[in-house]
Amino acid sequence: MDTPPPLPAIPPPPAPDREVVLVTGISGSGKSVALHALEDAGFYCVDNLPPELLRDLIEVETRHGVRRMAIAADVRSAGSLPHLLPVLDELRAGGVVVRSLFLDATSTELVKRFSETRRPHPLSKPRPGQDIHRALFDAIELERELLADLRERSTVLDTTHLRPAQLRQWLSELVGLPESRLTLVFQSFAYKRGVPLDADLVFDVRVLPNPFYIRELRPLTGRDAPVADYLLAQPEAREMLDQIEAFVARWLPGYAQDQRSYLTVAIGCTGGQHRSVYFVEQLGQRFAGRVATLRRHRELDARG
Repeated sequence: MDTPPPLPAIPPPPAPDREVVLVTGISGSGKSVALHALEDAGFYCVDNLPPELLRDLIEVETRHGVRRMAIAADVRSAGSLPHLLPVLDELRAGGVVVRSLFLDATSTELVKRFSETRRPHPLSKPRPGQDIHRALFDAIELERELLADLRERSTVLDTTHLRPAQLRQWLSELVGLPESRLTLVFQSFAYKRGVPLDADLVFDVRVLPNPFYIRELRPLTGRDAPVADYLLAQPEAREMLDQIEAFVARWLPGYAQDQRSYLTVAIGCTGGQHRSVYFVEQLGQRFAGRVATLRRHRELDARG
C-alpha cells in the first residue's frame, strides 16, 4: 500500500501569556473532579462563574500574576450561557489561549450517579406522582439541549466508564500538551461496554483474528510484544492498519482547518484488551512525529 503523504508542517505557537480552561458539561459527569485536578496542576480555579464576569476575572487575576485559570460553567448559569461563546471568541482574539472541555456521560450512568448520591439535578422538578427516574431523564435531556452549542465547540470527554483517578490522569495529559492547532487522540475501547461518546471517528477491528483465543496470549494486552507479533503476522491486520492510517492522514488537514482542537479516533474490539490496544499503540507511533498525539486505553486505564 502506498505510504500516506506527509502532513504539512505546522510551526508551534509561542508559549501562551495567559491560558484559560473552561470546564463544562452535563451535571454529574465529573466537573468537580476535573476542577480539583486542574487546581492540582497549578490552575487558579473558579466554579460556576457567570460568563459576563469572565473577562473581568481574567484582567484582575492577570494583574495579580495569575497566568493559568480554570473556570467551571454549567446549566446553573443557564440564563447567561448564550453570552459564553462570544466571550470565549473575544478572549481568543485578544491572545488568550482558551481550551474548552465538555464532560459527558450516558443518561443511564448519570441517573445512576444521581440516585447513588441522592443529590437533586439542578433542572429536575418532578411533578406530583411522576417517577423520580423519569424526571431525572427528562432533566438530563433538557440540559443536553441547553448545552448543545457549547458541546459542539468543545473537546468532549466521555466519563461514563472513567474512575476519578482515570479522569484526573486524562485531564493532566490534555492540559500538559503544548498548545497546538490540533491534537490527535487515539482511544481503544470494548464494544461490550459501548462506543465512547467523545469519539469523532470510530473503527471496528473485531473482524480481525482475536488473540484472546490463543491461550498464551489471553492474559496479555496489545502493548505486549507477543500480541503485537501475532497481529503483525496477520496480513488483514497490517492492511487495515495501513488503511486507517491513510484515511486519518488524508483528512486530518481538513479537520485542522475546521478549527478543531482535538480529533478523537476510537478503535474498538470485543474486550478492549488486544486488537484495539495494538492498533492505538501503532497509530500513535506512526503519527507522533507529524502531529501532537495522545494514546488512551479506556478499559486498560480503568484497571490501574
